Amino acid sequence: MTDQVDARKPDALARVHDYIREGGYRPGDRLPPERQLIEQLELPRGALRQALEALERSGSIWRHVGKGTFVGDGAPDLEQEADTLIQMGRQLTPLRMMQARLCIEPALAREAAIHATGEAMAAIDRTLKRARAAATWAEYETQDDNFHRAVAKASDNALLLSFFDQLNRARRAVTWAAVERRNVRPSPDHSSFDEHDEIARTINARDPEGAAAAMRAHLKSVSARLFP
Repeated sequence: MTDQVDARKPDALARVHDYIREGGYRPGDRLPPERQLIEQLELPRGALRQALEALERSGSIWRHVGKGTFVGDGAPDLEQEADTLIQMGRQLTPLRMMQARLCIEPALAREAAIHATGEAMAAIDRTLKRARAAATWAEYETQDDNFHRAVAKASDNALLLSFFDQLNRARRAVTWAAVERRNVRPSPDHSSFDEHDEIARTINARDPEGAAAAMRAHLKSVSARLFP
C-alpha cells in the first residue's frame, strides 16, 4: 500500500505543476478550489494534498485559510530560481548561512507572535510532538525544518514566507561539515527541544519580543554547537 502511494506522488506533483504552468497562472493568481482540482486532474484527495504541500514547501504556491490557494513567486521559473539559489548556497560558508538566519528568523518569530492563527499555532505544536517522537536523526531534522517553516508561515505574510523558503533552499546547498552523532536519534534532553518549546510558548503568549529573543537564542545555540 505504501509503495502505491509513493509511486503516485511524483505523478500528482507533475500534474499540478503542469496545470499551473499550462493554465497561464501568474504569481498572485488564485487556483480553483480543491474539489475542482480533484475533478480536473483526476487525482485522489490524498495525492492532491501531498502534491500541494510539496509545492507549498518549494514556494510554488501559498495558502491562506479562508481565502484559497495562490500561485507563489517560485512557480513561473521554479527550476531557474532553484538553480540560482543552489549556486548561491554553494558559495556560502555555513557561518554566513547562520548569520543570514539570525537576521531573518527572529523577525519571522516576532511576526508569528502577532499574527498567528489558532490553526498556525496547532501546526507548530504538531512539529514539536513529531520531533520528540522521531526515531532517527533524519526524521528529527525533517521535523526541525517543518518547525521553522511553520513559524515562518505563522507570520501570515506570503512575502516573508517566500523569503524564508528561498533562504531554506540556499541552506540545503551549503556544504556542512559532518556532525558526529553518538545516538541513532536525539536524546530526550537534546537542547533544541526546549529551545523550540520556548519559541512556541512565546508565540502562543503573543509575546513578539520574547519570540524574537527565543528564536535568536536558539539559532545562537545551534551555531555554538556547530562552530565551537
